[in-house]
Amino acid sequence: MRPNLLILGGTTEASALARVVAGRDIPAVLSYAGRVDRPKPQPIPTRSGGFGGVAGLRAWLRDNAVTHVVDATHPFAAQMSRNAADACAAEGVPLIALTRPAWDEQPGDRWQRVADIPAAVDALAGPARRVMLAVGRMHLDAFAAQPQHFYLLRLVDAPDTPPPLSDHVAVISRGPFTQAGDRALMQEHAIDLVVSKNAGGTGARAKIDAARALNLPVLMIDRPALPVRPECATPDQVLDWLAHSGVNLGV
Repeated sequence: MRPNLLILGGTTEASALARVVAGRDIPAVLSYAGRVDRPKPQPIPTRSGGFGGVAGLRAWLRDNAVTHVVDATHPFAAQMSRNAADACAAEGVPLIALTRPAWDEQPGDRWQRVADIPAAVDALAGPARRVMLAVGRMHLDAFAAQPQHFYLLRLVDAPDTPPPLSDHVAVISRGPFTQAGDRALMQEHAIDLVVSKNAGGTGARAKIDAARALNLPVLMIDRPALPVRPECATPDQVLDWLAHSGVNLGV
């Protein structure tokens, strides 16, 4: 049996896997959540947007004869990961997660860990500060509850409507970023606090390294709880998983 993969993506890990399966001529579709206006070109077919919950994803798996699913979504895309686990279990489709390691505190880091976005908003109560808000555009509205701060936003795409933050600057840029570049950006805007999700990996960690170099505190948002499922860390490990499931990967 030849595999027919559905890769749930939007991450650098998903793009790396797409390149690997394209090089092996393994049939696959890469699905984006549709939250980025200009996704990177991919060497395999893509789709964009939600599936319509668990029922919609189950139907898509059946209609497209999907044999295996790789969840390579962002670590904070918890609902999509839950839907994938439920849909694959119901349809009997094998599922594996291609995950990036979380960041751990290093010597010199000044982290305050919080459980989620609402906890991060609450932690910003107090005097005005100059905050680099690195949480993505989906969550910007929540921080309007703390309007006393200046917010530096870095976004992949310009928002359709201005965020409800009275004092902010938006920098539209796509990573990966460098420590030197992020350090200069923080100094340019006199940042004294960084708010970040614990996204993990290498593509977005420059801001964490820059904050350490500048001795700045970081409000670190912990990852949400995700379903229990097999996990791996590299595209080659995905291929090993496929091979051990008895499919024919070709030559």
